Amino acid sequence: MEKIAYACFCTDVLHEGHRNILREAKKRGTVVAGVLSDREMVRYNRFPIISLEERIALLENEPEVSRVIVQDTIMYDGVIAELRPDFVIHGDNWRGGPMSSIRRNVLKNLERMGGELIEVPYTWNPAVKKIDERMKERLVMPEFRRRRLRRLLDIVPIVKTIEVHDGLTGLLAEKTVVEHEGGLDQFDALWISSLCDSTAKGKPDIELVDMSSRIRTIDDVMDVTTKPIILDADTGGLIEHFVYHVHTLERMGVSAVILEDKIGLKKNSLFGTEVEQQQDTIEHFAAKIAAGKEAQRTDDFMIIARIESLILEKGLADALERAEAYVAAGADGIMIHSRRKEPAEVFAFADAFRKRHPAVPLVAVPTSYCAVTEAELQSHGINIVIYANQLTRSAFPAMERTAKSILQHHRALEADAGLMPFKEIIRLIDDI
Repeated sequence: MEKIAYACFCTDVLHEGHRNILREAKKRGTVVAGVLSDREMVRYNRFPIISLEERIALLENEPEVSRVIVQDTIMYDGVIAELRPDFVIHGDNWRGGPMSSIRRNVLKNLERMGGELIEVPYTWNPAVKKIDERMKERLVMPEFRRRRLRRLLDIVPIVKTIEVHDGLTGLLAEKTVVEHEGGLDQFDALWISSLCDSTAKGKPDIELVDMSSRIRTIDDVMDVTTKPIILDADTGGLIEHFVYHVHTLERMGVSAVILEDKIGLKKNSLFGTEVEQQQDTIEHFAAKIAAGKEAQRTDDFMIIARIESLILEKGLADALERAEAYVAAGADGIMIHSRRKEPAEVFAFADAFRKRHPAVPLVAVPTSYCAVTEAELQSHGINIVIYANQLTRSAFPAMERTAKSILQHHRALEADAGLMPFKEIIRLIDDI
């Protein structure tokens, strides 16, 4: 009986490196090629550009391949138990970093089930590098980036989104991948917050930083990342101004804006009723949403309505009434905001909203109720979770400690133990 050689691929294009793996596999027996599922591609930080069916067809057209299967998880437990391959073939580029956990998983399963791991030297040449760069460039093009949020909503159980406010935090969010519960995990989308953008510029969060400045921040982030961007648009300003901003943001490749239903001088929502804040009328805010939707040139861009009723202690009924009106006006999603320490009122809203609107995306921002898990949010129908200011809040105390240490000791030695070597930071930055 001929032996089985198995190789799994998480790519949208086959180049010389992949074909080297297939040729090595063919030397050892019947080649079964695996295609990683869309959901696991995303978890692996490889957003699929083409469909699963197209990726299957790519491998079916390779002469070495006898059969193609779908690998549903990034770890190999299931596929090795079912296929019982004599060989698993993989490039040797997974010996370090988060990918090394996959390698350990393969070795553990092969030891238990029988079989041998064959590692092929990673193929690097100008042609392969150029192909990889072109694939990345496709992801950053406005038309590809803009539609990714809608695609993610179909692929992953909950879209994990983190705040960024410049190119470096964008790179950190883009490239951070961790091993978690037998798989790999990473952030799906980027949130550009008015609070953190203003704070980074040393300005108060009262819509003082205008859209022109916000657009420069978006450009800085877009220049070094590929993930979809959700923009905190505050109130959106006048309807006529909001319409213009929709045109600009859609053209840039922003995936969504979140618009809050307040008027007047903007005050941060986490102050609640401690400061004077005025909620917009349902009719006027619905008209703003409708005008923005009318201005869109594609179906990719999303306008998400942020409801402040719970923040302003107007109750669940008011929040649900507004949600109905905003969805009727064309809102592509609803963000329900709360400053309570427990998520009960968010869950109550989500449960009631889901009964009437099973498919409209729901967004939660667990800043004050930070003990809640993504699984809990998902169980109540939340589709997008935004970690809205944690990077900014973690950076400030670290920088303050360093500044105080230098002042206290009149040198940098005592602070140095808590600092990351600059070469580690530079590794985040891609060479041109």
